[in-house]
Amino acid sequence: MATIYMVRHGRAAAGFGAHRDPGLDDVGREQSIKAARELARMVPQAVPVFTSPLARTRETATPLVAMWEVEPTVEERIAEIPSPTTDLKERAAWLRAVMRGKWTDLEPSLLEWRQAMVAWALAQETNAVAFSHFIAINVLVGAATNAEDLITFAPDNGSITRLDNAGGALKLVELGQQAQTRVN
Repeated sequence: MATIYMVRHGRAAAGFGAHRDPGLDDVGREQSIKAARELARMVPQAVPVFTSPLARTRETATPLVAMWEVEPTVEERIAEIPSPTTDLKERAAWLRAVMRGKWTDLEPSLLEWRQAMVAWALAQETNAVAFSHFIAINVLVGAATNAEDLITFAPDNGSITRLDNAGGALKLVELGQQAQTRVN
């Protein structure tokens, strides 16, 4: 059995509808340090570290990878939900609408993205830490709990959600800290 520690990135310097790939703001950098300390307490020795390719997740991983002296693996399958538009205002409106729905309401490409993420988690044979995103973490929690709602909980920035890959099935161990999240 492998435990997967899914970490939501720290607070970004800009919202989903304001910047394509923002880094962290000062609060987000503090959240990343706090998450690294908590992970080091939870996981006594270094394990593989994965990060989405986006700046906010890579920056959130920085304190932990420095502490453990490891190189993170950039993993496309744990990236942010793919948007059908590059226009930032349209993108934010699209995301607000999508977040209210169910997976069965979405187009096939998003279902493929979801399945690729679940396949990544099920392929983990050892404990791992992954720095990812709000909806991406919801994908795995939903798979573990058989939920069809796109959003099953609201992981806070810097929160750590634990899942087990137990015999080829995801099991929710513990939800990370929750918070009110607003798409802007």
